[in-house]
Amino acid sequence: QVQLVESGGGLVQAGGSLRLSCAASGRTFSSYTMGWFRQAPGKEREFVAALSWSGTNTYYADSVKGRFTISRDNAKNAVDLQMNSLKPEDTAVYYCAAGSYELAQIWAAYDYWGQGTQVTVSS
Repeated sequence: QVQLVESGGGLVQAGGSLRLSCAASGRTFSSYTMGWFRQAPGKEREFVAALSWSGTNTYYADSVKGRFTISRDNAKNAVDLQMNSLKPEDTAVYYCAAGSYELAQIWAAYDYWGQGTQVTVSS
């Protein structure tokens, strides 16, 4: 069992940066692939980034590649999402998720979810 709590969302101007954090509880955190998803109003939840249990392998959605960086610290049971060069279309609720499938990009492949944190990018 893993509990996830996101933080770090907020309001930022286009071109700015935010760093989202996800704090996890549970002894098996280090064995999970960690992912970030987002959901904008009226849209489906979409994949943003994933990171393997070891932290070695990553995968990003094309829309954020080169702007976002996912990282994890297994000793601290935490995973972060550094978001740079933010655009208004990045506005969404961002969710942290943990799953057993390596670098999965489908939300149904994840077993545990946080409550989400709002990111709003103004133009």
